[in-house]
Amino acid sequence: MKKVLFMLFAVAFFNCSTDDNNTQIEPTIDLTQYNPDLTIVENLDNGVAVLDITAEVGIEALYGIEYGGGYIFHVNETDGTLMVATDYSSIGTKSWGDHFDLTNSAEIGAGRDNTQQIVDGNLNDNSNVPNGLEFGSDDYAFKIVTDLEHEGYTDWYVPSSGSMEAIFNNVHAQGMGNFDEAQFYWTSTKDGYQPYVMSFNPSMFGGSAFLGTCFASNAVVIVRSF
Repeated sequence: MKKVLFMLFAVAFFNCSTDDNNTQIEPTIDLTQYNPDLTIVENLDNGVAVLDITAEVGIEALYGIEYGGGYIFHVNETDGTLMVATDYSSIGTKSWGDHFDLTNSAEIGAGRDNTQQIVDGNLNDNSNVPNGLEFGSDDYAFKIVTDLEHEGYTDWYVPSSGSMEAIFNNVHAQGMGNFDEAQFYWTSTKDGYQPYVMSFNPSMFGGSAFLGTCFASNAVVIVRSF
């Protein structure tokens, strides 16, 4: 009797062991690794590093993709920072603000600092400075954008002239984005008393920013970096 029980136990143990050994463990998928079967946006949403994506598909493949509230127009090749832009002319054309002397940067990515410099300059009394003019309210382009919440984001700014040209070349000229060729847009780049402005009509200065006047009212493109 003991021998029979021992044999039954041995058979049961063998069967359990066999079942355990035959169980297949599903491999763990690391979503933060680039997956060629997913779109670029899906990879970004999964937390894949921007530079890991560009290493696979190239930087140009990201241009014009709608993401993070705007259209990707620039990728920092050192740290992977994305810059996106979108038209915000739905608010109509807006004034520059106070008229005062300021020379700042045209570099891509300088728009955040430029915008803040312009807002800070408007806090001063510019009625008594040489060639100065006090606008007299906060209803001007740069203050509006600084205070803006759009598409769930609050870190918008007005792009520099270099960024505007990159938006034209990398997005608009490729048939992407939502930029209006009938508008003149402010940039946040200024040379003394003259601001640079931009048209997305290719027949107007060929996609290059040009000097305008602070006394005009223009539309705005808004940009964020992340």
